[in-house]
Amino acid sequence: MKFTCTRENLEYTLDLVSSLASKHNNLPILMNVLLKVNESGVEVSATNLEVAVKAHLRAKVEKQGSFTVPAKTLSDYVHLLRNEQVELELEENELVVTCGSSSTKIKGAPADEYPVIPEVEESHAYTLGVEDLRNGIAKTVIAVAKNEIRPELSGMYLSFLGERYEGLVMAATDSYRLAETRVPLKQGQDKDINAIIPARVAYEMGRLLQLGKNHDGEDQVRLWIGDNQIAVRYDNFEMTSRLIDGKYPDYTQIIPGEFKTNASFPADVMVNKIKAASLFTTTGVNAVSFDLNASQNTIGVSSSSTQAGEHSSEIEARVEGEENSILLNHRYVLDGLGHMDTDEIEFSVNSADAPCLFKPKGQENYLYIVMPIRQ
Repeated sequence: MKFTCTRENLEYTLDLVSSLASKHNNLPILMNVLLKVNESGVEVSATNLEVAVKAHLRAKVEKQGSFTVPAKTLSDYVHLLRNEQVELELEENELVVTCGSSSTKIKGAPADEYPVIPEVEESHAYTLGVEDLRNGIAKTVIAVAKNEIRPELSGMYLSFLGERYEGLVMAATDSYRLAETRVPLKQGQDKDINAIIPARVAYEMGRLLQLGKNHDGEDQVRLWIGDNQIAVRYDNFEMTSRLIDGKYPDYTQIIPGEFKTNASFPADVMVNKIKAASLFTTTGVNAVSFDLNASQNTIGVSSSSTQAGEHSSEIEARVEGEENSILLNHRYVLDGLGHMDTDEIEFSVNSADAPCLFKPKGQENYLYIVMPIRQ
């Protein structure tokens, strides 16, 4: 096995795959990346048995073969190189990496000890804009449940061409808040295809798409949903993952059809006021009160804590309907507001005991619901 490539391409390819290579008590080889060298180039891959990433590395191949080396060692070393051309050659049980005047030998393990990465059956195929999908993941995955008491809530729900939207709907809830994003499809006909992807897979997907986009990748990404598996193909990589078994709860039941009070406020001003109020909340409860005043066109933001003291402020807003107050976890509110890309935010409330809604003003592709803290 012997090939030559540019340092930049090798660095990028290792950045794509090496984060998956992690410590595994029963299979130490999973800390390695697999290098497969054939006539068409070099395939670099890594898996943690649930998720796998394969990336194609453009290279001049002199000798075919395959080998595995510790991902962190190889990646860290390549990031320190300065010359443009890198030569990698297998000599007995070591990978010799030569770059300019420096040369190093990295001990590895035979490729036949590495787990086989299964191919995904390409049954339901969809094409989406890469920025649309990446943004959709970032906005939605924040609401995924952090524990796995209910496994389906520890993942992000995907619904293709369902009743709610003629595109892709992504949703996540941890029972305290709900995020739903609508992503347009470029191509794909199969209706009512649903899947639940693990949260860590969603985060990894977002990371890979960002890396690919920064690497001047194309504008479109392809998704396949197979039996219990999802595949993502973009730029020079393919990611595959298992899906979470189970049925996602009908979260649409908690989305109110109408509201008694509707307000809109400037996002940056509100974020500042909430952060100030958050300094005076009881740890763990994180309760901040929002008082919507229609006659004054203001929203009061206040908090109090027996340890820290108390705080109150007001912001000018457009408020229509009844006077209303609601107590919310400031962390949840800030998470949602931080993913809204408009200057104005719409805020809708029914009562102190009912879920409230935040959404970017003038946009229908994202909604964020927060359950109140019961007093």
